[in-house]
Amino acid sequence: MRIARIRTFSGPNVHHHKPVLLAEVDLESLGGRESREFPGFNERLISLLPGLRDHTCAAGHAGAFIARLHDGTYFGHIVEHVALELSSDVGIGVKYGKTRLIREPSLYAIVVRYRNEPAMRRLLQVAIDLVQSVLDDRPYPLDTQLAQVRGIVSRTQLGPSTQCIIDAASRRNIPVRCLEDGRSLVQLGYGRYRRFIQAAFTDRTSGIGTEVAADKHMTKQILCDAFVPAPRGAVVSNLDEALQAWEDVNRLAVVKPLDGNQGKAVSMHVDSEDALARALELARTISPQVLVEEQYTGQDYRVLVVNGVMVAASLRRPPEVVGDGVSTIAGLIASLNADPRRGDGHEKPLTRIAPSDSVLLSTLSGQGLSLDSVPETGRVVLLRSSANLSTGGSATDVTDVVHPDVRTTCERAARLIGLDICGLDVITPDIAQPFPEAGAGIIEVNAGPGLRMHQFPSDGASRDVGGAIIDMLFPRHSDGRIPVVAITGTNGKTTVTRMISHAMHASGANVGTSTTDGIYLNGRELACGDMTGPRSARAVLSDPEVDVAVLETARGGIVRGGLGYDWSDVAVFTNLQLDHVGQDGIEGLEDLLHIKSLILERVREGGTVVLNADDAMVLSLAENRYVRRRHCRVALFSMYPNKFVVRRHIAAGGTAYVPRDGWIVEMNAEGQRRIAEISAIPATFAGTAACNVANALASVAACRAVGASAGLLRHALNDFDANGQNSGRLNVFNVPRGRVVIDYGHNPSAFEAMGDIARSWKRNQLVGVVGVPGDRADHVIHEAGRVAARLFDRFVIKEDEDARGRERGETARLLQEAIAAEVPGRRCDVILDEAEALSTAIETMAHGDVVVLFYDDLAAVKQVLARFGATPATARRVSQAAEPPAMYGT
Repeated sequence: MRIARIRTFSGPNVHHHKPVLLAEVDLESLGGRESREFPGFNERLISLLPGLRDHTCAAGHAGAFIARLHDGTYFGHIVEHVALELSSDVGIGVKYGKTRLIREPSLYAIVVRYRNEPAMRRLLQVAIDLVQSVLDDRPYPLDTQLAQVRGIVSRTQLGPSTQCIIDAASRRNIPVRCLEDGRSLVQLGYGRYRRFIQAAFTDRTSGIGTEVAADKHMTKQILCDAFVPAPRGAVVSNLDEALQAWEDVNRLAVVKPLDGNQGKAVSMHVDSEDALARALELARTISPQVLVEEQYTGQDYRVLVVNGVMVAASLRRPPEVVGDGVSTIAGLIASLNADPRRGDGHEKPLTRIAPSDSVLLSTLSGQGLSLDSVPETGRVVLLRSSANLSTGGSATDVTDVVHPDVRTTCERAARLIGLDICGLDVITPDIAQPFPEAGAGIIEVNAGPGLRMHQFPSDGASRDVGGAIIDMLFPRHSDGRIPVVAITGTNGKTTVTRMISHAMHASGANVGTSTTDGIYLNGRELACGDMTGPRSARAVLSDPEVDVAVLETARGGIVRGGLGYDWSDVAVFTNLQLDHVGQDGIEGLEDLLHIKSLILERVREGGTVVLNADDAMVLSLAENRYVRRRHCRVALFSMYPNKFVVRRHIAAGGTAYVPRDGWIVEMNAEGQRRIAEISAIPATFAGTAACNVANALASVAACRAVGASAGLLRHALNDFDANGQNSGRLNVFNVPRGRVVIDYGHNPSAFEAMGDIARSWKRNQLVGVVGVPGDRADHVIHEAGRVAARLFDRFVIKEDEDARGRERGETARLLQEAIAAEVPGRRCDVILDEAEALSTAIETMAHGDVVVLFYDDLAAVKQVLARFGATPATARRVSQAAEPPAMYGT
């Protein structure tokens, strides 16, 4: 067995609405084989992983997977369950998985949910290796492998400070996106509300404040100048200077690195010259400059101030052990580290104590002890003088007893240093009392303070410090979201996306748009190419200038990467037509519907789903269980105002958008509202472009769902110029002998729509320059040819530059065969190069002909048009030469 490749779906996807990995696994010689065929395999596997007995599998009850094993199941399924079981063993337990055959006999897709991507990737390989070893009945170093995976988890998982902020954001339904494993950089919110956090730093944390807090001497000066109680001291770089400073503070000092953190290399109660020399040497391992300052007496407290307000306080205690008269200090430390609340680094509420730490050994030496000493029963042995959690200390919550004077002093100190999130180290006999006149106060100010002592105190109440930080970043109960409109379907997606974006920008909003041809901000191109996948959506949603996001969401992006957002406010489904069959395992329209319906399933509670009532498969999604469960509003659009399903929907309290008496009309139980006159909308070519009438209906429905007024939409649609804002979609150009229409359509229904439009115009012959992408199934290409044959008077067949897996000329041959079978004798030239094909069509066109090109490379097409002197044709001129449009719905 081997993993061919692994894909990550970090957002909602067709496999699951949570992040998953999809591993394509080749079972090789095990393809088509089942577990029951291998004597002893099942028993060995269950003995090694007894937790498999609890796996429910598809049956939904414990023991179901074991039953499948004994009945006989394929090895992709077994690898899936082994990976899920191992995930629990390394602390990232997930329960969701599924396996399906990709290609007979041996290629399978194994899908598993993940909480830690790199660790889960590794577990998939471990699962394969383990299953193979059980098959071969040979030992496997499982404990060693799992220890390595735990190391990956430890290195890459978010720290407790970051996690508590993320948890608070999730409770407020604020979008969360982790930007880099192991770095704790996290994006919260979308667009204009986007914020960054990294541990207890935010994007509003002052750089100067952070620098000041890192310089402990400067911090002390600022506090003392403002009459905030802080210890006397001096910065030194050698022993002579240290001795002088030590004398100045009455020969009892704290010695610490000038720019240290987390209590590293800090020596307290330095009361002799020898101790001073050792403390200086230790501090200089961190920083060449060392702070020697007055030793305050009292208890060690940490006060947390967020946005100028104290939100938590903890009493910190240094690590210590209590003798039992039998155990060595090393043994007592081992017992302390066995506490399940202790872990390495910041992974758990408490940190394991490192017995070989030089500070710990020095602290023991000062008490006349070593790791091998056996302290008498009841003797308290101090392991370090500092109380930082990162070096093994513990914390007790004291928030409710902090004296008001201490509280206001700490809040003032945080403002003086200029930190939005500030941890203040306080030494005082009792924090429930005011500071005494001397010997107590604020000894240190910390930027990016650790939060776990407040979230997970050793004793006392947990404080929601993450919630306080979220309240600062997102005040007034904001959820950090901007309006998000997602558009999917087969045809019309790009036009609808552009219409909605144009209307939203007309309202004064900054609009971020992702489409088939690029990413745009207020119509200005930011990136070029097919930008309909999750990466493009994330790019739009991470831009702090964006007020509204309008996201074209295509099949390819969904299949390959899922969605780039968690929830939308509005989802539009334009239509479902025969296309993409033969790609990515898609066998028919039902598969396409399943994929594209994902955007409807991710509409927020109470959001709006816009559906094409003239497409039965799209209309069926009104009954989608997710749509119904979230009480989403359903808005229909239809070209037929008297259609039964439309009238029934309105009678049931719904809203529909239809053309009536030459207007786009909003209909609901309260009556009718005219939105825009169809003939005044340039993109509809006086109503002859039925596809753009439908696109305008869908766009109006989406815009109304996010609060756009009828007047605004009327103005925006009348200003939407098909040759300007809708480049490459139903664009009409004048050439010396006639007209050229270019469109991106590449499926039978797109051919039919463009052909019907052009046939309604006054013309001579209708010339189709047609091609279909090579990765479509043969029957789809044949159907496209048959439809085109009924619409065009002559043909020039071309191919895309990328043949998509076919031999050059093969797709053109299939089209030519279909056209010839439908209308024998119809002129049909084959010119594979698109630019040459268009040039030939224009050169050979008769006066009054209309050439319709379904392009692949817009830039090359525009160069050809420029060479022939093509100029944009106004919609008014085109429609004046058109036959009167039919009255929709009559």
